[in-house]
Amino acid sequence: MFPFILLFYFFLLCCYSIAPLVHSLNAEGSVLLTLKQSLTDPQGSMSNWNSSDENPCSWNGITCKDQSVVSISIPKRKLSGSLPSSLGSLSQLRHVNFRNNKLFGDLPTQLFQAQGLQSLVLYGNLFSGPVSSEIQNLRYLQTLDLSQNFFNGSLPAAIVQCKRLKSLVLSQNNFSGPLPDGFGTDLSSLERLNLSFNHFNGSIPSDLGNLSSLQGTVDLSHNHFSGSIPASLGNLPEKVYIDLTFNNLNGPIPQNGALMNRGPTAFIGNPGLCGPPLKNSCSPDTPSASSPPSFPFIPNNSSAEGSMGSEKNKGLSTGAVVSIVVGDIIGICLLGLLFSFCYSRVCGFNQDLDEDGINKGSKGRKECFCFRKDESEALSDNNVEQYDLVPLDSHVTFDLDELLKASAFVLGKSGIGIMYKVVLEDGLALAVRRLGEGGSQRFKEFQTEVEAIGKLRHPNIATLRAYYWSVDEKLLIYDYISNGSLDTAIHGKFC
Repeated sequence: MFPFILLFYFFLLCCYSIAPLVHSLNAEGSVLLTLKQSLTDPQGSMSNWNSSDENPCSWNGITCKDQSVVSISIPKRKLSGSLPSSLGSLSQLRHVNFRNNKLFGDLPTQLFQAQGLQSLVLYGNLFSGPVSSEIQNLRYLQTLDLSQNFFNGSLPAAIVQCKRLKSLVLSQNNFSGPLPDGFGTDLSSLERLNLSFNHFNGSIPSDLGNLSSLQGTVDLSHNHFSGSIPASLGNLPEKVYIDLTFNNLNGPIPQNGALMNRGPTAFIGNPGLCGPPLKNSCSPDTPSASSPPSFPFIPNNSSAEGSMGSEKNKGLSTGAVVSIVVGDIIGICLLGLLFSFCYSRVCGFNQDLDEDGINKGSKGRKECFCFRKDESEALSDNNVEQYDLVPLDSHVTFDLDELLKASAFVLGKSGIGIMYKVVLEDGLALAVRRLGEGGSQRFKEFQTEVEAIGKLRHPNIATLRAYYWSVDEKLLIYDYISNGSLDTAIHGKFC
């Protein structure tokens, strides 16, 4: 009997010693293990997430502060699956980054219970469904990037409660409906705004002009915004590039502040827009976007009406009619003389004799009035409308869409155009010079000059990487070289 008692106590001792190992992982670690179980991890990014650890602070992609999880960052690891709702129970969570994976499903509402969340970066996944109005709980949220997913529905009105938001990127989704009321007033801290490639509609809120902290590009392109362009957008910082392409906007383009000196590429795809920098002019009865419509003075007394009526019935005098007729006759005669002079100069030299002494003048006349094949091809080439980015270097991997959507900062203005610093999504910095108005320079001439410049290689010359040409717009794309100082140029950099 005694040996059995000893064996029993030995068993209890073993259980007591093993228990701490089994239950050593804290509550936050258990939540993260739930996340691991919800996802497929083909690259083993979470291979060291084990229940035998006392806390998860040493796990891949996890950052802790005071033994609490504050960041989960596992980008570009081909993770698939859906996010568990239990993530919202991580009370100290500040940053979530799952960009460029294959996560799908709805964004769990419980995630917004992590009220200290400052950045939520989920772009480049397969998420769908609407964004919950519970997002209003994230009062400390500064960065929200849900781009390149399949989110749909309207943008919740409660998002304007995230008053500390600095970067809002929702591009390439299926969001629809108008922007919430107070969007430009309540989100006054915004520095980056990209709503492109969605189905937003309604008018552009006039209070967007209140976003004085914006930088780079404000991208509202490829949506269904309608109505006129608010003149208040001109109140945005002048260094901000406003992209309104491919919407349903109409009316004149306001010419004030940040809307001035913009090329037509910022407004194309809106057939109803008119006025500079577009070629189609506004009709006289089109109301101005920058000022209320003015009405002609209508006299209300009988004497004025009588005066107007008599002027209307008076008509042209006989002398005026004779002057017009004589002027027309003289103009026709001058045109005839000019044509004869040009014909004799151009076609007179084309007449020569064949071997039998027969005049070939008829052939010369035909060539005067008809383009030869090579001439017509040359003219066609010179007047071609080019709308593609032309690379001059095999290392150029970006396209025109990437360039137009990138963040842009004005570096300076000169007589030949505006110079921008453009930062692409992958971080590549470029210098883009937008030349003045498109001008009459033909494509072949421009191409010859630019390609000659592109061949120049010198330590003191920025390399020309690509160019863009159209009738209304010309862009030159260089390597970006940051400005130094005179002291640096003379003495060099010191660590």
